Amino acid sequence: MIQNGLEYLNSRLIFGMMPGLASTRKLCEALGNPQKKFKTIHVVGTNGKGSTSYYLSGVLQAHGLKTGLYTSPHLVSMRERIRVNDLPIDDESLDRLIMQVKSAAEKTQVEPTFFEVLTIVAFLYYAEQNIDVAVLEAGMGGRLDSTAVADGDLIVLTSIGLEHTEVLGSTESAILKEKMGVAGSAQSIISNGRSKTFVLGGLSEALIAEAKIFASSHSCSCVIPEIRNDIELPNLGQHYVENASLSLKAAELFLQKSRNISVADAVVNKGIVYDDALALKTLATCSWAGRMQKLIDANGVTKFILDGAHNSHAVRRLVETLGKYYPNQKFHCVFGALRDKDVGEMLKLMAPHVSHWHITRTPYPRFRELIDLQGELEKLGLNVASAGEFSREYLNEVCASVTDGSPVLITGSLYMIGATVQALKDDFDGLAFFRGMEPTTNEHR
Repeated sequence: MIQNGLEYLNSRLIFGMMPGLASTRKLCEALGNPQKKFKTIHVVGTNGKGSTSYYLSGVLQAHGLKTGLYTSPHLVSMRERIRVNDLPIDDESLDRLIMQVKSAAEKTQVEPTFFEVLTIVAFLYYAEQNIDVAVLEAGMGGRLDSTAVADGDLIVLTSIGLEHTEVLGSTESAILKEKMGVAGSAQSIISNGRSKTFVLGGLSEALIAEAKIFASSHSCSCVIPEIRNDIELPNLGQHYVENASLSLKAAELFLQKSRNISVADAVVNKGIVYDDALALKTLATCSWAGRMQKLIDANGVTKFILDGAHNSHAVRRLVETLGKYYPNQKFHCVFGALRDKDVGEMLKLMAPHVSHWHITRTPYPRFRELIDLQGELEKLGLNVASAGEFSREYLNEVCASVTDGSPVLITGSLYMIGATVQALKDDFDGLAFFRGMEPTTNEHR
């Protein structure tokens, strides 16, 4: 990225995360409300937002729609967060549009956050690119997340869990209300006087019942898709099948709802009609990077498995997946984690699937020190096979110690997965998307 834009963006980090729409609305108005120049689908939830958004955008693109995708955080470069037809925003456009937001902020005397700046940059870029639809992953919550100003008629809710409780509420019920945007704000994802549709996934029966009541009270509807058993994905794991199932139903609803006509009418009018076979074929090629991703070499051999599991919930899904796809197999595991994570529980869950522990850390200041990780392993009676600062050379050393030809598992933090992608992107076609990108800060979502 050109330096001016990066410097301004980094200057926004001091504001942290500030829930609320006032600043975003004011800046969007000053910039001509770019978010109103294309249709949007909102993806909210606790876990699974990124993969659901990625799969959905891929399916819509395959149907001939020029599709924007906005996600966070990134693995390597800020450019990943803003895509059109799965091509990242270019450096020049990113810098130019950041500076455009900066100018608007100075004129309106607004101090936007890091995430607010990037969200508005995405809106401006999508408007310039004349896209048909943008799939927007919410950063935190829903009702007060800056992406909510786009105000689309279709919302995908992936899951509910306890997160950011100081802002979103201390119960799953309260967090559900925030995600659905119905916690008392007239300026919410659910807008008065407009019928919206929620596609619900990953919720308990009790939360589904609550969601239906919330939606009905605002003249909105809920759809609960069945989990498909005919989906094939490059990403391993039932949770990705669940997320892809949501994406398929959302794509189908969008292609009907956006034209307000039935499928039969669409066929007669030769409009774009949802094609399930096309959608399934597309998903078979959609690999959400760094999440239960296999890196396969030119000889068809899986050399690495990357998964950004960074908390106990995510590790449980990881070990479920390993048990299903690699029963009775143990791995050499490269593991690194941040200081604020429950590392002891993560290691305990993973232990039955690991034969050798290789502990590491990146230069990122929030990473746990190697001596701390070693202590956590020793508490569980687990031995450290090797320890070292993360680098391509360190990965080579780990690979050289594998004698049975099994892939190396790399997990514990998305920050470390990002460093891994940067190190390996020129060697595996599965990481080709990241080639030519320069690493940029990922301090805030």
